[in-house]
Order: sequence, then structure tokens, then C-alpha cells
Amino acid sequence: MSARPARGGGRWVTVPPERLHPWIDGFAARHGPFSASGDERVVRLLAGDGAVAELHVPFPPMTPPGPPHVTRLVAHAGRERRVGVFLVRLGGYAAGVFHGGALVASKVGSRLVQGRTAAGGWSQQRFARRRRNQAAQVFDDAVGTAVRVLTPYLGELDAVVLGGDRRAMDALRPDRRLAPLLALEAEPFLVVPDPRLAVLRDTPALFRAVRVRVIDPSG
Repeated sequence: MSARPARGGGRWVTVPPERLHPWIDGFAARHGPFSASGDERVVRLLAGDGAVAELHVPFPPMTPPGPPHVTRLVAHAGRERRVGVFLVRLGGYAAGVFHGGALVASKVGSRLVQGRTAAGGWSQQRFARRRRNQAAQVFDDAVGTAVRVLTPYLGELDAVVLGGDRRAMDALRPDRRLAPLLALEAEPFLVVPDPRLAVLRDTPALFRAVRVRVIDPSG
């Protein structure tokens, strides 16, 4: 589990689905009995001392929503899903299909994209054109890889999770080849380093986790 400050107050905690019920029990032990409310996207726990935990449903919507909120959320979060993952950065890309936390199909790749230069004039312009061409080739290879790896599983996928660098991914979105995959896009966007195989293998810890905003009691 990890924690970071939340905009507007409180802190974000990420909880693996296997640890969700124990985490909720710990919240009750720390803050007292709680009441639960919510809908298909967020379950809200209000404890006796005023502490609040907002549990964001992974792969929403949760169906059916409603009481018992905690029981439904734990079951929903723990469900084994088939999820496609597509990661891209300027110098590399990765695509994989997971069943639960197990990687069942994958391919990664990389291409050289030169860094920036301080040179000026025609040299800088030629360098910029070369860099744009290199980036375009990386992006074309990335899309082709995503289509080859993920499309055979399209009818089985519960969701597609994207990650890497947001600007790089946004540059790919207009490509029509990705339209069927983007139709299954689910949060969160995974901000990860260069998408090597080891990075791809570690993504279930990110996309399967339940994000919880904890607001401690005032005073």
C-alpha cells in the first residue's frame, strides 16, 4: 500500500484488492464503527470520530450498487478480469493482456529518438525533422504492436488500461486502428517509466488497486 497527499485535503491510499477487507477492518479499529453509503463509483465510509474514507470503485460501474456497500465493493474489486494494457513513451512501448495478475500475452519494443540539441540554424531544423520522424516511427510501431497483441482478445477484454507518458499517448489517440481498444479504456492512467517487460509485469499492482481518499477527523 502507498499514500500521497490529496488535493483538497486528506490523503490518497492505494489498497490491493486482497487487502481491502483487512484495510476496512483497520479503519474501523482506528476510528470506530462506521456507516456506509455510495453508488456504483464511490463507496463512502463515515466513522464515529468523523474520519471519512472514500473508496473509488475499480473498473466501474459496480453492479448492482447499494447495500451492503462494503461486501459488494470487496467482491467487485477482487473479481478476476481480463485486462489489456498499452504503455507508450517516446522511446518505447509495451502491450500486454492480463488475466487477474497473470500476464498471458505481451510484446515490448523500443526505438532511438534523439534528445534535444542546442545547435541553431539549419542544423537545428534538420535535427528537429529527424527527431519528429523518429518519434512518428515509434508511435506507428507502438500502435501496430497494441493492435497485434490486444485485438485477438478484444471480445474477452473487460477493460483496456493506458499508461506511460500522457502526451505520447494523446498523440496516438486519433489513430483509427486504436478505436476499438480505446472504447474499452478504463482508469487509472498508469504513469510508469520506460515500458520494459518488467514494468509491464508490475502494472496489475496499479490498475487492480482500490484508490481510497482518507480524511482524518478535524480537531
